[in-house]
Amino acid sequence: YSSPNLAKEMHIGHLRSTVIGDTVVRVLEYVGHNAIRVNHVGDWGAQFGSLLAYLEASAQTEQAQTAALSDLEKFYQEASARFKSDETFAATARQCVVDLQGGDPHLLALWRQFIETSLDHASKVYDLLNITLTRADVRAESAYNEALHPLVDRLRGEGLLVESDGAQCVFLDEFKGKDDQPLPAIVQKSDGGFPYLATDLAALDYRANTLHGHHLLYVVGASQSLHLKQAYAVARAGGLISDEVETRHLPFGLVLKADGTPFKTRDGADVKLIDVLKESVERAAALIAERSDDASPEQTKTISEVVGIGAIKYAELQKNRTTDYTFDWDTMLAFEGNTAPYLQYAYTRIASLLAKAERSPGDGVTVTHEAEQLLALKILQFDEAILTYLEDYQANVICQYLYELSGRFMSFYEQCPVLSAEESIMGSRLLLAKLTADTLVQGLDLLGIKTVERM
Repeated sequence: YSSPNLAKEMHIGHLRSTVIGDTVVRVLEYVGHNAIRVNHVGDWGAQFGSLLAYLEASAQTEQAQTAALSDLEKFYQEASARFKSDETFAATARQCVVDLQGGDPHLLALWRQFIETSLDHASKVYDLLNITLTRADVRAESAYNEALHPLVDRLRGEGLLVESDGAQCVFLDEFKGKDDQPLPAIVQKSDGGFPYLATDLAALDYRANTLHGHHLLYVVGASQSLHLKQAYAVARAGGLISDEVETRHLPFGLVLKADGTPFKTRDGADVKLIDVLKESVERAAALIAERSDDASPEQTKTISEVVGIGAIKYAELQKNRTTDYTFDWDTMLAFEGNTAPYLQYAYTRIASLLAKAERSPGDGVTVTHEAEQLLALKILQFDEAILTYLEDYQANVICQYLYELSGRFMSFYEQCPVLSAEESIMGSRLLLAKLTADTLVQGLDLLGIKTVERM
């Protein structure tokens, strides 16, 4: 999951894979699975020829090169424009690809510098977004280079390869194109190069037979559905993975602007994800300032980050994974409705209630009112919500549960006095409040969303 191309900084399009994928591993670990995180970053391919050629042409010293890469998005755009407008530069860039793949030590050193800078950019996003991916979880495309030629030989040995227009292809009956013509799965291009399919086949082999994964989950955009179906089918036909290994694509839709168009800048460039996250924190800070004037600057900073980042993640997870959704600041940062700020605020109210109590919660629940019964039953349904989530990895199931739990608590709080209750039932009601708070914290944590004690 996440798996950005390292040719440029992470953009808004990486939000869904990153947040959805991180929730998947959090829940899997919560129920006891050994979940192996895989950040299959794109660090190899033709685009790096342009970037390396531009890096060499634009700066000769290491200090100048580091400065040039400080704004990775700008660097990428300039290199791409140069490639399109300057044929001499384009020829140099293409040669850089050949030399890089051939192991040129100078270009490899530049390439490693570029990759490190790119991963640094990604790490900053992960830290701010509270994502559990680390450098140790990176297994890049380039890691499979040495496995590609043996892969082709293996598929040839299985009798699967057919040469078509110079390319090495696999034709399977289940894949048809226009006019019911066989659809090729290209494993090696006519120029000897390898497409993404070859790398993905090598990765499937590694994940099934080296990592010994039983369930291989791919949090990848819906547009890659055919590609992944072919990868899974070819891997099984070639004996790379056994029938005991489950392969599953968890597709997701696009992030759209209010006008229904893809989320881009005015000039058509991808919006940097780090900029979106920072803006959300700034907007949250303005809202917090309106609601509270007695928080210290340090408290305001912490609360703003928790609310701002939580709002973006929850707005993403609260939607059906497979559909497109509209990015709307006002909706996601609202303190009413099914939003992260609403749930975070609900938690702070319960925390405040428990802090004011002059006694500890009781050690059992005694139901004396219908609102108590409804709240207790909803608390008990947490496991059911988790199991339902695991059927199809739809995080909106967990979001809806937490929203309903908060609603049940509010009804309970309005109808059942707690701090002024008789001593015989106060402990029970305090325990219901504590169990609600604990469940909210646990549920939000599975979504990668933090809570604070005050807002």
